[in-house]
Amino acid sequence: MTDAPAGHAAGVPAGVPWSTGVVRGADGVVRVAGADVHTLAAEHGTPAYVLDEADLRARARAFREAFEAACAQVGTGADVYYAGKALLTRAVARWVHEEGLRVDTASGGELAVALAGGVPGADIGLHGNNKSDAELHAALDAGVGRIIVDSLVEVDRLADLVAARRAAGTPTDAAPVMVRLTTGVHAGGHEFIATAHEDQKFGLSLAAGPAGGDSPAVTALLRVLERPELRLLGLHSHIGSQILDPAGFGAAAEKVLALRAALAARTGVLVEEVDLGGGYGIAYLPGEVALDPDRAAKEVVHAVADACRALGTPLPRLSVEPGRAIVGPAGLTLYTVGTVKPVRLDDGRVRTYVSVDGGMSDNIRPALYGARYHAELVGRASDAAPVLARVVGKHCESGDVVVHEVQLPGDVRAGDLLAVAATGAYGRSMASGYNLLTRPPVVAVRAGASRVLVRRETLADLLALDVGDA
Repeated sequence: MTDAPAGHAAGVPAGVPWSTGVVRGADGVVRVAGADVHTLAAEHGTPAYVLDEADLRARARAFREAFEAACAQVGTGADVYYAGKALLTRAVARWVHEEGLRVDTASGGELAVALAGGVPGADIGLHGNNKSDAELHAALDAGVGRIIVDSLVEVDRLADLVAARRAAGTPTDAAPVMVRLTTGVHAGGHEFIATAHEDQKFGLSLAAGPAGGDSPAVTALLRVLERPELRLLGLHSHIGSQILDPAGFGAAAEKVLALRAALAARTGVLVEEVDLGGGYGIAYLPGEVALDPDRAAKEVVHAVADACRALGTPLPRLSVEPGRAIVGPAGLTLYTVGTVKPVRLDDGRVRTYVSVDGGMSDNIRPALYGARYHAELVGRASDAAPVLARVVGKHCESGDVVVHEVQLPGDVRAGDLLAVAATGAYGRSMASGYNLLTRPPVVAVRAGASRVLVRRETLADLLALDVGDA
């Protein structure tokens, strides 16, 4: 964190985990988009998720412009879908749509929020490996632009729902469908967020069936084409998360495009669109470098163009789904320090445990994935020598770790304000009510002014949900 924002192309910083609007003044106090952290804490309390609106918008524009430009050079088009699972509020949905993005949703709740944020149904996609009938009906009611089917069973369920709606007198167009594929290409982070290897719940395998028969993917595609209630838009794949090298997208694209060409040769149907998913990595720690949108777009589009040239097929329209890469660095979590406890380790070192007023209920990723984050004192200057510290939460769990290892000033004390960087993605969206802690608010900051996007949960909220035994 510097005393002035660094200048970076498209407003997207490289090698730092903070948003471009995070600045530390000469007094040591940090300001987010012009709002100092003391004012934010006084107005909104802690913990609080703080979003730099201008930074988030800049990242959305950077991805859209990069993919549009790269696709235009090879004579095709691009759509960028914001992956709502990273963080979706009505305001965030509106922001990304205003920046030219569409929105990908993974549940009926996310679909409802995107619609409430003013995103037209045609600009929304619905994912999910186990969509309910209610979710599919909601998607059809909203006229979503695409439903990504994840199994052969879902193909028939969706077609049957369309047929039943028509029979009941509800005018319903053929459902626009993409088929999610399992390419066998995996890239990125933790095993639990891998999404392309065979032994997992998502997608339909490209591997041949028993005795060399059709693969599950081909079987599903043929079934879609057989059902007049469905309209095949294209093919979808997703290879992982926190991906820092775009080569994996190229490898997946080759397999997806080969299937596209084979389907065309067999049926005469050349699908119009290929979605290569998301998972674009960000910087979580100082010195880490995010996957640059321009580099990603150029390399991915180049790989798609090369594969189509080799196959002798026209280029498809390309779509991608950055979510974390847009909202992750735009957010931070602001905490107040409570207990500070030096602990002597077996090797003789001392680790200072710094407890904050949140924890695994507002950021489960360190406990779930071993995810690494960076923290700094943000409310004052300090000349104290740094000490080895671990930032922990207030939950009744020894695994309640917010930041596993960080150097903090040796005079860190109760009442200090501490911020954890790059928590815009998956903090609020994965937040829980463990130990009945109330979930923090989501606060947007722009041009020195803050406003609440999602209010803090209250004890009254908790008690309102608990209906008792009467």
